Amino acid sequence: MNAPIDTKLDLVLKREIKAPIDLVWRGLTDPELVKQWFCPKPWGVSECRIDLRPGGEFYTVMVDTDGNEYPGTSCFVEVEKEKKLTWTTTMHANYRPAPPFQKGDKECAEMPMTAIVTLEEEGNITHYTAHVMHNTEAYRIKHEEMGFNEGWGTAVTQLQDLLTRIE
Repeated sequence: MNAPIDTKLDLVLKREIKAPIDLVWRGLTDPELVKQWFCPKPWGVSECRIDLRPGGEFYTVMVDTDGNEYPGTSCFVEVEKEKKLTWTTTMHANYRPAPPFQKGDKECAEMPMTAIVTLEEEGNITHYTAHVMHNTEAYRIKHEEMGFNEGWGTAVTQLQDLLTRIE
């Protein structure tokens, strides 16, 4: 069951990925592949850990062009192979509540969110939907103004480009 979309609190991105669902799933869940597409270039991902199970860790470190690092620690809530990945920044591994945001933390830690990525197969096309939920309208607006649509859209395009090279 999917969570209902609240337009005041949520952002949604839908894309068609020209790749079979098993390959898209691999691109979403293999840490070495995630490092190659997860944030828009010229930024990069220097580290990625994925413990692919409910309660498992999803950890990335994004790096900007000046070498500044932005770690992101999340917990997987749902893992349905080739169908759905749900993770949240409000918890860390094993469902431990995330520590409160501290002044000086990187921007990723400041914005609590839950991401639900669903996949649907149609021939050799995978329908990708990212539903990102925030706990306040202010965070949704901030995430949108940070470039959610452009950033997540570019990342999905990078994922598709990567998948064409590993088929």
